[in-house]
Amino acid sequence: MLLTHSATLYVITILVWGTSWFAITFQLGVVPPEISLVYRFGLAAVLLLLYCLYRSRSLKFTIKQHCFIAAQGVCLFCVNYLIFYYATGYLTSGLVAVIFSSVIIMNMLNGALFLRRPIQPLVVVGAVTGLAGITLVFWPEVVGASDITSPGVMKGLVLSLVATYMASLGNILSARNQADNIPVIEANALGMAYGSIVMLVYAVLSAKSFVFEWTSEYVVSLLYLSVFASIIAFGAYLTILGRIGADRAAYATVLFPIVALIISGLFENYTWGLLSITGIALVLLGNFIVTKAPRITS
Repeated sequence: MLLTHSATLYVITILVWGTSWFAITFQLGVVPPEISLVYRFGLAAVLLLLYCLYRSRSLKFTIKQHCFIAAQGVCLFCVNYLIFYYATGYLTSGLVAVIFSSVIIMNMLNGALFLRRPIQPLVVVGAVTGLAGITLVFWPEVVGASDITSPGVMKGLVLSLVATYMASLGNILSARNQADNIPVIEANALGMAYGSIVMLVYAVLSAKSFVFEWTSEYVVSLLYLSVFASIIAFGAYLTILGRIGADRAAYATVLFPIVALIISGLFENYTWGLLSITGIALVLLGNFIVTKAPRITS
């Protein structure tokens, strides 16, 4: 069972990432996605690095450790976000959420493959229950994209799966780095810096326009995504990932789309139906099963 502190971090992750979906809508339009990601994670990296310096937290690591931190940053704070932006051009956000929730299964498999972590049957049951629930919640959008022979839909599905797998690798790399005694805050500070640099290079090579939208909506949403969704939520999520395992921590990705739908119901007139209510019940049941599963460390 989750410790109280870990449970608090779990809730923070779900609430912040659930609301960040709404904030992202204000980032789309004038500024290219690649540039917005540079701004978001670049600002988050600067703030975290300044915090580390202020608190005298050492940023001295071996070259090998820096390589693994950079790999975590590229997977978790760079490539997966960029590919998901591209995927949403072909698929509805609901279907992307369903695909991204499969990261919990990928984390189990990657954890077993790279970290030699045993797969727990009870966690598998909870994960499958949650995925079934999130699929019901977004069932209309899943059915709407049922023609996988369509080139656009197929491309969106492939991109979403690749992005999800990159996120899973980032999760596993974070678990690996924590096991190597690299603190989460320092790893995130340097990882976001590395990820921002890679994204910056990509944006330059892609000839993207370095513009900025000086509107309250864009600036406020950027600050929210940088401080809350990046610094706070990623810090909370990766901390509990190190404590309870990548498989169980990843269940947050099944829960935060529900928060996003609640926000949508308040601001975008989303209508709740029998399927979505049943789906939420399954998601909550899956969460109960996952959090009750005893942790096996070897």
